[in-house]
Amino acid sequence: MKQNLQKTGWVFIALLVTGACQKDGITPPAKPGPATAASQQAAIKMSTTVVETAPPVQTPQYHSIDGNIGGFYQSLPAKYYSTTQHYPLMIFCHGMGELGNGSSSQLPYVLRNGPPKLINNKTFPASFSVNGKTFSFIVLSPQFRNWPQPGDIQATIQYAISHYRIDTTRIYLTGLSMGGGVVWQYPAAGVNYARRLAAILPVAGASYPEPNKAAPIAATDLATWALQNQNDPTVPSFYSVDYVKYINAFKPTPNPLAILTLFPASGHDSWDEAYNPNYKLNNLNVYQWMLQYSRPGH
Repeated sequence: MKQNLQKTGWVFIALLVTGACQKDGITPPAKPGPATAASQQAAIKMSTTVVETAPPVQTPQYHSIDGNIGGFYQSLPAKYYSTTQHYPLMIFCHGMGELGNGSSSQLPYVLRNGPPKLINNKTFPASFSVNGKTFSFIVLSPQFRNWPQPGDIQATIQYAISHYRIDTTRIYLTGLSMGGGVVWQYPAAGVNYARRLAAILPVAGASYPEPNKAAPIAATDLATWALQNQNDPTVPSFYSVDYVKYINAFKPTPNPLAILTLFPASGHDSWDEAYNPNYKLNNLNVYQWMLQYSRPGH
């Protein structure tokens, strides 16, 4: 499924002047208890930032998060267990070729692409500097048995908050192809879901674009950067184009505007370039771009 990418891309922001707001009828996600809300935010403010220099430590976890997630990879900053600080969370959602049951024989499929591959190869940076601050990620990469749904993402977020020191103001969702589809679908499920996230980054996201799906993303000012090959034969590039168009057409105009990158390349694999820490837009790679954005804690 992988094809070579050209190393250059062009970027544009689609701006429209019309759009419609639609209300969602989704039951709000359960909020974390006091230990992960107000008290957690106080702990974040009091903690001393430890700058990581060693590569993050990624380990397989052979247990379920929900019925569709039989296992996952956990990546923690190297000094995680010797600090008290809270960390940004990035959830990575794999493609269809990496579906599996979370067992020791199938979970390694998740290491084929994206951040888990980079972390496994020791090429994922230990830390990122943005606006004078330094951050390191906790990365969870669940393996799905079947096509993921918004409920799987919600379960992963809740699991992360319950089991790790997560900065709940900085939860980011990214994924490729099938996984990029649920990156669109989770915030599209309603404003209460969209507000859980600080930014989304779908890569060749396999979700058919519709104005009603874009509305919760735009209404909550959810930072969005979509990346894809212009001549993708598997997921049409108009999926990314139209999602960005519908988000930016919403009234009132979202802030920030959604960003679209179309690489002038053929093939489905746009993720090698997108997730490469050396690929940058306005001098920021995708990880630094995400870290620009935060939300009030939930």
